[in-house]
Amino acid sequence: MQSMFLCPVCGGALRREPHALVCPKRHSFDVAAAGYTNLLPANRKHSRLPGDDNQMAAARSRFLDGGFYAPLQKQLCRLAVQAAPKAVLDSGCGEGYYTAGIHAALAQSGPVRMAGIDISKFALRRAAKRCPPVEFAVASAYHLPLAADSVDLLVNCFSPLGLDEFRRVLRPGGIFLYVVPGPRHLWQLKQVLYDTPYENTRQAIEYGGFSYEEIVPVEDTIRLQTPQQIADLFTMTPYYWKTPRAGREKLEQLQTLETLLQFDIHVLRRRTE
Repeated sequence: MQSMFLCPVCGGALRREPHALVCPKRHSFDVAAAGYTNLLPANRKHSRLPGDDNQMAAARSRFLDGGFYAPLQKQLCRLAVQAAPKAVLDSGCGEGYYTAGIHAALAQSGPVRMAGIDISKFALRRAAKRCPPVEFAVASAYHLPLAADSVDLLVNCFSPLGLDEFRRVLRPGGIFLYVVPGPRHLWQLKQVLYDTPYENTRQAIEYGGFSYEEIVPVEDTIRLQTPQQIADLFTMTPYYWKTPRAGREKLEQLQTLETLLQFDIHVLRRRTE
């Protein structure tokens, strides 16, 4: 069976054999027992184990499985169905929460080919288990192992913006769904962590080769009922890396937390000219 992915060594088409993806030049990439393939060349790794570690991937899975971000997933599914794609890429798919939701929504209307890439093998282990019909690979958003104009819909949720590569693989007229935090996303969490929390900027940025269709805001309030849920949310945010000790200690003392969710889904179309 033909894979959506290309060989990262020579760029040739990959075919799925029983336990590997193989190109015409016989470059071979094992499919891990967990169901994903490593297509990230060693010279493009910036660490021995790039991306989220096992602890972070587990925290993200627990939190998302709790349904706290279900309103965002629901809107992404609606927009994906509206785009009616035949081939989809989720770039920076993580544990596959949004990937699986989108695939299930699209599959109701007929067959759809879908791939997900991430640089964390720990995240992809969970993604492949969550949604076996999707092809998953360890790969970089800045060197996508996909053919030009091969994707009708590209999804990116809080992940690195490989804009040149997104332009290359998304066909003219294709849709790009780019999710970023809204102005007051996780505001009450930030009030615990920082003395003077800042708002995120909401703006339509000009991305070369793309035109704006709309910005879809998604808003909800969640109540976290346990210290574990609070810790899991904190672990999956950028604040995990840059919060001072005092802020961490304040957070660790909480038993419950109610906080605002705000997401912006930027809906862009690949220009045809």
